[in-house]
This record gives sequence, structure tokens and C-alpha cells, in this order.
Amino acid sequence: MINIPQIKIGIVSVSRDCFPMSLSETRRKAVVEAYKAKYGEIYECPVCIENEVHMMAALGDVNQAGCDALVIYLGNFGPETSETLLAKKFDGPVMFVAAAEETGNNLIGGRGDAYCGMLNASYNLKLRNVKAYIPEYPVGTAEECADMIHEFEPVAKAIVGLNNLKVISFGPRPQDFLACNAPIKQLYNLGVEIEENSELDLFESFHKHAGDERIPEVVKSMEAELGAGNKKPEILSKLAQYELTLLDWVEAHKGSRKYVCIAGKCWPAFQTQFGFVPCYVNSRLTAMGIPVSCEVDIYGAVSEFIGTVISNDTVTLLDINNTVPKDLYEEDIKGKFDYTLKDTFMGFHCGNTAAGKLSFCEMKYQLIMARSLPEEVTQGTLEGDIVPGDITFFRIQSTSDAKLTAYIAQGEVLPVATRSFGAIGIFAIPEMGRFYRHVLVEKNFPHHGAVAFGHFGKALFEVFKYLGVEEIGFNQPKGMLYKTENPFA
Repeated sequence: MINIPQIKIGIVSVSRDCFPMSLSETRRKAVVEAYKAKYGEIYECPVCIENEVHMMAALGDVNQAGCDALVIYLGNFGPETSETLLAKKFDGPVMFVAAAEETGNNLIGGRGDAYCGMLNASYNLKLRNVKAYIPEYPVGTAEECADMIHEFEPVAKAIVGLNNLKVISFGPRPQDFLACNAPIKQLYNLGVEIEENSELDLFESFHKHAGDERIPEVVKSMEAELGAGNKKPEILSKLAQYELTLLDWVEAHKGSRKYVCIAGKCWPAFQTQFGFVPCYVNSRLTAMGIPVSCEVDIYGAVSEFIGTVISNDTVTLLDINNTVPKDLYEEDIKGKFDYTLKDTFMGFHCGNTAAGKLSFCEMKYQLIMARSLPEEVTQGTLEGDIVPGDITFFRIQSTSDAKLTAYIAQGEVLPVATRSFGAIGIFAIPEMGRFYRHVLVEKNFPHHGAVAFGHFGKALFEVFKYLGVEEIGFNQPKGMLYKTENPFA
């Protein structure tokens, strides 16, 4: 996949001046050895920080080495001023982790007290308004610290990606889709850049790509991907022209940014003017690593980008769409899977889910749009049931008063036929009914949710925390009441 950050992590050890520096250095080397043996390369800064002069030397060293993310390792108690100043001055995500004591046979000269030092570090980070990733239990052996650094990597990649991301949007949200509209101030606060364009700009560029010599090659790629599902071959050349239009736009408009996602327009005038719907093209770009959201959903596109980076895989954006009929539940789910009817729902969109995430696929026309438009201008959707397996449903969003909020819920797509149309799956999330009411409805989230294929809740939660999201909703288990849940119900 393209458009995903590849980062270099550096590790710097720190030492309080009344502790042996050699203790922190030796422990740092052990962490590096453990990490390299299990996960690969990590840059080891040779400067151990004992004071602010050391801090500046270490900062220069990791910057020269090209580090994108930094691990500040408390091999002993550590100097809270110097270590937190390093976190403040380093231009990238930072993690703090501390050394556990190795043996009961060396608790005099070999005791480091990093357990205590982590408390001072966290206090000083707060004093300086510095963001840092601190693991759930941030003290461990060399091997345990190596594992914690590995868990930091996708979080760091997401932060680096957002700091270098541009959202390219086309057109305003469709009428009656105010749910996809949210204040963009918080995206600027996250370091994201936004380029908003007119649909006319896109339309003009599309026409300039008529007869592009690359179109036949893209058509062949589409034919190979669709296989027997290529039910609308007459539309492929237009779709290929549109794909090239978007890819060229990305390259021409990326500017100073390294990564891009797109919030695209798809109705109501798109079909009649372009002569097709963009769903299949959106799915192909998303599979390349350039997420494309529907209905100019800017926060949906950003959510997709975060999921792509965290999972290193294709994601999708779906409506939290409809209930599972009781008769379907009774016939195909009850007794076979450990879910109640209210734990299940159908996730759907017209046809924007990549072919690789569908159990089967066919190119079709968009049934809902074709109820009021000529069928031929609604062609371009990719329909099929979504592949069964673990998923994470999530979203980052701004409230109407410009406060960041988010939710995460882990579950699965069931291996059950949907009997419906579009890109669609039967989703099961434990306690979905309560989550739907007390998070999605109560907190005014829109109907679009990003879907990552696998369980990535732990990393997503840490990313949202790092970004400063104060309230992160999740599907709470039975016995754990939501604030708005009636205890007598």
C-alpha cells in the first residue's frame, strides 16, 4: 500500500545524576538488543541524558539520525526536567517507559528506582503541557519494554501521518446530510491540512482526462480485479478516467504534505453529470492506501486514514444502517453465534468497499439512486457481502461546538448471508444495543463509521488519547452503566 508512513524510532536513555549512568546505559542496550531480536531496527542514541546540555546533544543526534518517533527510557530514576524538555523539543510522537529492577541480589548498587521516576516524569509532562504515550503498565524488563515499544509503533505512525496529512474534499455535503458536516477547527489543531474544492473543479479535470493514454491499462486492472463480477464492462473506461483524475489531483495538490485522504462527492448531481457513480473507484483508491469517504465526510476520511495506518490494511466506511430482521436472526444466527438480536446490525454502503474485503463482488447500478434516476447513470457500485471476521468500528469526530470526540467498538462480521444489496455485512458487537443508544445516539455521532478488519481497539484508543480526545466511547459490558443509562430499566 502507498500513502502510509514508514517511521524510524529512536531510543534515548536518561539518568539522574545521583545514580550510576552506566546502569541506565546498560539497561538501554539490553532493550535495544531485545527489540532488534524480535521486531527489527531501532536507533540507539549514544548520549545518555543527565542534564540539559546532554539533552540538547541527544536531540541533535536523534534529529540527525532521522528519527520520526522517540522512546525516552528511564534506566534509573531519571532527571525529570531534562527528559521532559526533550519530549517538548522533539518534533514527533514520544513514548516514556521505565526499567524494572532485575534481581533481588543487587538492590543496593544496582537499584534504579525508575518506578518512582516515572511518577515525576508524568507530573512534569503535565506541567509543560507535553503529550506523550505512556503504556498501561510502563515499567518492565528489557523484553517487556521491547514489546511496549512495538505497541507504540502503530500509534506513532498514526500521529506522524496526521501531522503530515492533507484532506482533499470536493463539494459541500449533500442536502439533509448535515451529520457529515462538522467544524474543521479541530483538524487544524491535530496538524491536518484541508483543501476544499468545488465539484466543478473536479468535473473540469475529469473532462481534461478524456482520451488519457493510461485508461486502457487501468481498465485491464479493473477487469482482472472484477473477474466474473464484471457485469458493467461498458462503464469501466469512464471509471478509469475518473480514477486517473483523482490520482493526478492528489499528486498535483499534495503540496508540502506527505499523505492524503479524500472526502468525495457522490450525489445528487454527480451521477447525472459524470454519468456514473464513483463507488468502485473510491474502493480502489482506499485499497491503495488513499482512503476516500462518501458524501464529503471529512472526519470520516480522517478516521479511515487512521485505521489504514494502524491496521496497515484496507479499511472501509459504512453506514450503521439497519437492524437484522428477527426471522433472519432466528434462522441463521440464534444458537449458532453467542449474540442477541440487539447485538447485531447491518453495516452498508452503496459499493465503496474494496473487492479484497468482499466475499464476492459484482459491478452493479445503485438501486436507491435508480429509483429516481435513469439506471444507466447510477452504474459503478461494487456489491457483495463483506468478508466475515474480526472488525473494529470506530470514528473520530468534532461536536457542533468544536470538541473532539471518538468511539471504538470491537466485534465481528458474521459468516451469514445478508440477502440484501450494496457492500454490506451482518455485524455483531457485544452490547451493541446499549452502545447504539448511549454512545452513538446520545453523543450525536453521524451514521458513518470507519471499519478496520481486525481488532485494533487498543492502538486506536491510545491514538485518540494522544490526540487529546477526552471522551472515548466504547461498548461497555453488562453491569457497567453508561452515564445516561437508566439503572431501573
